[in-house]
Amino acid sequence: MKKVLSFSFVLMLGLIASQILPGLLGEGYGTFRTLTDTLLYVCLSFIMINVGREFELDKSKWRTYTADYFIAMATAAMPWLLIALYYVLVLLPPDLWGSGAAWKENLLLSRFAAPTSAGILFTMLAALKLNNTWMYKKIQVLAIFDDLDTILLMIPLQIMMIGMRWQLFAVVGVVVILLWFGWKKLNTYDAPQGWFHILLYAIFVFAATQAVYVVSKGMFGEDGSIHIEVLLPAFVLGMVLKTRHSESKHEHRAADTISTLFMFLVGLSMPLFVGLGDTTINSASLTASQPMMSWGEITLHVLAVSLLSNLGKLFPMLFYRDRKLSERLALSIGMFTRGEVGAGVIFIALSYNLGGPALIISVLTLVLNLVLTGGFVMIVKRLALRTYGNQL
Repeated sequence: MKKVLSFSFVLMLGLIASQILPGLLGEGYGTFRTLTDTLLYVCLSFIMINVGREFELDKSKWRTYTADYFIAMATAAMPWLLIALYYVLVLLPPDLWGSGAAWKENLLLSRFAAPTSAGILFTMLAALKLNNTWMYKKIQVLAIFDDLDTILLMIPLQIMMIGMRWQLFAVVGVVVILLWFGWKKLNTYDAPQGWFHILLYAIFVFAATQAVYVVSKGMFGEDGSIHIEVLLPAFVLGMVLKTRHSESKHEHRAADTISTLFMFLVGLSMPLFVGLGDTTINSASLTASQPMMSWGEITLHVLAVSLLSNLGKLFPMLFYRDRKLSERLALSIGMFTRGEVGAGVIFIALSYNLGGPALIISVLTLVLNLVLTGGFVMIVKRLALRTYGNQL
């Protein structure tokens, strides 16, 4: 629980710092942002490698996972689509409802609500001694597939943002090769997996993606450059590592520190919005060009978006009909937890100059769900006790 609260605190702390530092640093703020963005990408790569390391499947029984994957995909899609609709139809004026640019921007920004935080969820459920239950084993599969689906769908969303160019085929080719390699070599390489080694791997992944961008930019110019985000390469690298579960407090502390730093850096990357009144935050995109709202309005929207995102996560209740309703409800509420991957989606949205009230609402919704995570998990525990009784 301390981990979840620390995530919420440092995310808010970073958000506050993002409004103060531009004025304090003046002309030096650009260099500072370059350094912090680099560190943020390395931290995100570190987190995604660890998410990939959780991806454990028996490849000989891959057909048995098909239904689970589609349930996880729908569970990720429901909150995403509900919030995208809300952002367009509620936050934007009616004259933009038919705008293709408005839809593609909000489809990307609202994707933050899709992924369940596998790391936070597994740790808290295991601490409650639920790791031998059907619900825990099923949620392990759904949460990892949930993250994988989020990563994969980010690729066509990003392609929508850059338009149909030849770089599209290069990016799709890289994605296909990475997915093939990840499946072919799943849990194969017995490489060192201490936190320091994973950090080195994360730096390598970031350096490789940056090298592709720099070389393509040098050859074809900025408009012809190839952008490959660290999400999928880092996840695939984690997939191909032979799984090792370390119980070392030192390892957990180091990983938690990097995740906490990442949450702070996400908050720090937010654009300036305090003191702008009714002026626009940024006119580079339709979402960013919307006037700021009062904090009272933002609070109401945060509550509405939180409700929609969690209602969408109840989708697994419609399946697994051979299990008790309380068991299916516990499974669904367990999927409410959000964390680092969702924050990573928000940061990627920022790189496309998305902003405005929708961005602030997204960040604060993530904070609210982090604060409520302990309550969600306690509800799961009560439902599990009702279902399993003395078996726990």
